[in-house]
Amino acid sequence: MFRTFGISASRRSGALAAPALLLALVLGATACGGDDTASGGDAPGDGGPSATASTAAAEVTVSPAAGRSVAPGTAVTVTTASGTLGTVTVTPKGKASDGVDPVEVTGKLAADGRTWTSDRTMTPGTAYTVTATATDAAGKQATTTSDFRTTAASKVNGVTATPLNNAVVGVGLPLSLAFDKPVADKAAVERALNITTTPAVKGSWGWLTDPLTGIQRVDWRPDAYWPTGTKVTLTARLSGIDTGGGRFLRRDIHDTFSIGTARISYADLAKHTMRVTENGRTVKNFKISGGSSAFPTWNGTMVVMAKQSTVRMTSASVDIATSQDSADFYDEDVHNAVRITTSGTFVHAAPWNDRYMGRQNKSHGCIGLSDSDAKWFFDSAVRGDVVVSTGSTRAVVDKGNGYGEWNLSTDQWHALSALA
Repeated sequence: MFRTFGISASRRSGALAAPALLLALVLGATACGGDDTASGGDAPGDGGPSATASTAAAEVTVSPAAGRSVAPGTAVTVTTASGTLGTVTVTPKGKASDGVDPVEVTGKLAADGRTWTSDRTMTPGTAYTVTATATDAAGKQATTTSDFRTTAASKVNGVTATPLNNAVVGVGLPLSLAFDKPVADKAAVERALNITTTPAVKGSWGWLTDPLTGIQRVDWRPDAYWPTGTKVTLTARLSGIDTGGGRFLRRDIHDTFSIGTARISYADLAKHTMRVTENGRTVKNFKISGGSSAFPTWNGTMVVMAKQSTVRMTSASVDIATSQDSADFYDEDVHNAVRITTSGTFVHAAPWNDRYMGRQNKSHGCIGLSDSDAKWFFDSAVRGDVVVSTGSTRAVVDKGNGYGEWNLSTDQWHALSALA
């Protein structure tokens, strides 16, 4: 149906019926003479007749049409055939049907000023209002509004981002988005992600699956360790993206973090030592006892994931031994534990192996320290610090086991992008 503004009855009678699915706005130019009558008259002081005919009207069409229910990935377009568009907004009306805060939809105006197109997906189960202004050739401006809604999501996917909340992290921590359910349309998700860094840092997104938990994630890893002092901002416009099979993401993510001290530790399992560096300078040398020949420690580059002052560690939890009669059975409260793999590798206090520190590897795969050394390491460690392990008989840690992606070359890492 057409809505008219400032048009005389004689002109309205000749208007064409609008298409059923289009919302049109006709902007008429009013007379510019000395009075408001349709017949007009001489304009005072100019010696000539006033303008009584309008210039070409600006007809505006909005899609989706008013009252429609559409998929969250539907593009919103606003067009005018003969005028120019001004501001266009697509704003949610209240919360989504599942209670989440919906996103406002952004878009871009074409160079000729006649078409505006949204550039993102919308939140499922949300009522939206389109508000558009347009100006005709005579300079007459009017505004129209149109309401539609997005269909609710019958299936949803969740995402957890790391790090967030202005955290200060170590130089090895990638930006990571872990999904509750596997993502089929990885390219759609990756196109919605944006990273900005100060100073500029080169890197790439890559898709991984943790071999232990099966959790799928997409990480942004720089080509080399983050420079200390880097500020990182994530903008993830994920709300309304179908991750596959009609399973939608519902929330955007926007947050920042920064990079602190470059703390990198080098554990030599053959020499039973670990050297800790900060910003390239050695600050500590420790005697260690790593994994025994039966349960060797992973080789490769690992990253501090978390730390706990006390962790209960059992042989059963890592499928080593379930019977107390086994020589390899253990059930211990372990102190000052710094986690470096999902599969259960820690740097921690191991006073029961004090006599082996610096001499022999006797653990079940972790890197053991004396109580005092473990406390220093625990107090200093932050998420994102790097631990490089060499000299073990075990393979290099899998790329998805914790943040093992540092064991890939730059080219290998870039190849894991869905947009490579």
